[in-house]
Amino acid sequence: FAQGDDKLQPGHYVKISVSDTGEGMDPETLARATTPFFTTKGVGKGTGLGLPMVQGLTEQSGGRLSIDSEEGKGTTVSLFLPVARLEDCPEEKKPASDLPAARPKERLTVLAVDDDALVLMNTSLMLEDLGHTVIEAHNGREALAALARTDTIDLVVTDHSMPGMTGSELASEINRQWPGLPVVLATGYAELPPGEDDRLQLPRLPKPFSQNQLADVIATMLGSAS
Repeated sequence: FAQGDDKLQPGHYVKISVSDTGEGMDPETLARATTPFFTTKGVGKGTGLGLPMVQGLTEQSGGRLSIDSEEGKGTTVSLFLPVARLEDCPEEKKPASDLPAARPKERLTVLAVDDDALVLMNTSLMLEDLGHTVIEAHNGREALAALARTDTIDLVVTDHSMPGMTGSELASEINRQWPGLPVVLATGYAELPPGEDDRLQLPRLPKPFSQNQLADVIATMLGSAS
């Protein structure tokens, strides 16, 4: 039961902790451990996105992440996740994520952008299952090239954390060249990292997302555009 913790609402939580007996972290490294793109690993050995994404997903769930570390003794990472109450999940009702996603009335041509081939394939399959036509791009440069080749794209769904050009940077360029073209940003962050341009206030999809969440954000954008 969490009480007196200013980062958590009072209530019952499950605590999951993982510990090691490694080198540990000094105070400066510990303070930056969840900063996006910060890593102590060599070039090509780490992205600095693991802990920030875990923190983002945990906070989106109403919990928090804490890290305790001491040089020479090791590190403990703990997740505090809110306990779901049984009365909030009546047996006679299926969770929304288990119900088939409603088919949209309007069929769109969607540009899906992600540097992870498996994630991109999964996103494309969900969109196609919803009845949409999908054009794939593996990075921001490919996405801009696809947009330049055709004027049939109705919507862009892009990952945020991509090398070379982030999703928010891609959205800004799309807004400059094709104003009015809607863009959805898929991200594991609770908030965009400091310094990222969020002036467009893009609709967000929390990663990982379900087909229902994808269908809902598309329906919301279609409704706001009509």
